Amino acid sequence: MLTQKAIYAFRALTYLADQYESGPVLIADIAEKKRIPLKFLENILLQLKKAGVLDSKKGKGGGYFIKGQPADTSIATIMRTVDGPIAPLPCVSLYFYERCHNCDERNCGLHDIMEQVRDAMLGILENKTIEDLKTGKEDLVKSLKKATKKKAT
Repeated sequence: MLTQKAIYAFRALTYLADQYESGPVLIADIAEKKRIPLKFLENILLQLKKAGVLDSKKGKGGGYFIKGQPADTSIATIMRTVDGPIAPLPCVSLYFYERCHNCDERNCGLHDIMEQVRDAMLGILENKTIEDLKTGKEDLVKSLKKATKKKAT
């Protein structure tokens, strides 16, 4: 399930992708245009900067910008950076694996199903990039949010 932090990260990245050709964007402008609390946004953008997704420029004409090409960073990378594991169970995570308590993974039907769920999700998330957010509509974020709400019920 996408957290509010991830939703804010995708809103900010959508704006930065739309402004990619214009250069650095002030954090206050992102917060205002995308209705994201400034302090929360500061933490998110710093996290994305530390992960090498964003960079910043200080001084006049400064702000945040996408490091490299928007088409080079997958949505899965952003989700892992902001929220951690994408997998629905820790025992099927590719990057954050943890064995489930009292579980025999080789004979667990749930494990097998959740591996398939993980693979289906990654098939989409690894092939969509920040560039795909550059629609001005945030359709990807809305559809991901809707999908995670359906899973939770």
